[in-house]
Amino acid sequence: MAKKRGVDPAPVSRWQPGETVVLRYFKRGRPVGALPTRVVSSDGLALWLSPGTTVTWPAIGGRPVREIPIEERYRQPWRTTDRLWEGDGVLILGRPERAHSVWLFRDGGDFAGWYVNLEEPWRPCRVGFDTADHELDLWIDRDGSWRWKDEQELDALVKQGHFSPEQAAKIRAEGERVIAEWPFPTGWEDWRADPSWPVPRVPGDWQA
Repeated sequence: MAKKRGVDPAPVSRWQPGETVVLRYFKRGRPVGALPTRVVSSDGLALWLSPGTTVTWPAIGGRPVREIPIEERYRQPWRTTDRLWEGDGVLILGRPERAHSVWLFRDGGDFAGWYVNLEEPWRPCRVGFDTADHELDLWIDRDGSWRWKDEQELDALVKQGHFSPEQAAKIRAEGERVIAEWPFPTGWEDWRADPSWPVPRVPGDWQA
């Protein structure tokens, strides 16, 4: 596959196109989420999250954490639950040593926009990559307009002592750097998944 321009993914030497890679999310030192994906390119880190994939996601009392009020969400222990990834698939681009990834969303087959997921830099692990979500995110519409997402969640984490004000400032600064750099388009907007790829699954020992 020809090298894309725009967002350059991090090198991936141990994974080959079509292989299953799990993107694991941690909270308070524990794995609480897992996205089974397929590697898109062996010369850069690009992962395909297929529609209809069963993902493992954080939950409280069996309910997805997004359904729990913000003031309670970070005060209770997180467990996990399985759910289907609905809608179109998502192409996820890791960025070398950067505290974010770029997710390319589609709507009904048409490119919709870029989601900048602010998170810890990806670390290789046995099944794929590990990271931890920073709650605050960016949405960039295909017309170039953009906005912050989940600012209330980050504020709640600071108030409850999970992030210091200094950490929160660094998280926001990472998003501001992305906007200043403006790596859009990424060069991957017209990419399509191989229709022969089966939907991957989270391995049973993904938390090990």
